[in-house]
Amino acid sequence: MNDYNNPEIYQRTIPISSPRRRFRFRIKPLPHDKPVINIVLFILTILSTYVTGGAWYSFATITILLSHEMGHYLMCRKYGVPATLPFFIPFPKLNPFGTMGAVIQMRGPIPNKRALFDIAAAGPLASFFLSIPAIYFGMRMSHVVPIQSSYGGMLELGDSLLFKGISFLAVGRLADDVTLVLHPLSYAGWVGLFVTALNLLPIGQLDGGHVVYSIFGKNSQRVSYIFLVALGVLTIIYPGWGLLFVLLLFFGRRHPAPIDDYTPLDRKRRLIGYFILLIFITCFTPIPFKF
Repeated sequence: MNDYNNPEIYQRTIPISSPRRRFRFRIKPLPHDKPVINIVLFILTILSTYVTGGAWYSFATITILLSHEMGHYLMCRKYGVPATLPFFIPFPKLNPFGTMGAVIQMRGPIPNKRALFDIAAAGPLASFFLSIPAIYFGMRMSHVVPIQSSYGGMLELGDSLLFKGISFLAVGRLADDVTLVLHPLSYAGWVGLFVTALNLLPIGQLDGGHVVYSIFGKNSQRVSYIFLVALGVLTIIYPGWGLLFVLLLFFGRRHPAPIDDYTPLDRKRRLIGYFILLIFITCFTPIPFKF
């Protein structure tokens, strides 16, 4: 495991080989990271998620988001790609999550497609596998109540295919005259699947875009355009996707190539990549909220 607090670690030479060329790339030294802002934002996000949904929700949501970003971070460390610790984004009261998620900043180039794949896949896989038990055990603690007018003003969540399946396993089929009031733990699991699906959109520099690029190379741009058009059509149906569509339209269409853009993925990673695309399909919620 590399020590990124030592700037001398960055001043090293990486040999790159490919069928067509061979050259050497030097990573520039970086200043010492000061995680004070990371810690402050982390604490503020704990507070903002606690205000939003209480202790169960805050603990589960923070755990899922932290696992996602640390998956990226640890893979960056494995491949010698300089990266910051996660920056959490508190957002209390003004959105239904209490946070806008978390991000890390990669400060160096990706050496090859395998590194690109591993860095991109580690985050969504971590949040995906933590979200499933949160949903299931949260469902077991949720309450089935009669449908009454008093529940008409509550926020109604859309169901992804996976969320529906876990719900059926946990509580069975509900009668038409009852509804399920989710436990905060289950809601945190829903948020985890939602965030995972957003990151797995196979567009541009999202995690899904990285995965698709590592599998299909430059041909992945066609896949990105198809999904970008699909997101635009979906925005007409559900305007809540509008901001994301605009951001991806102007800033996220192209994907930078890794240093070694020739060496393909091995069979194991390709199979995991197809599984990740399946995760996206089963986790994506076309209409997340119904008011």
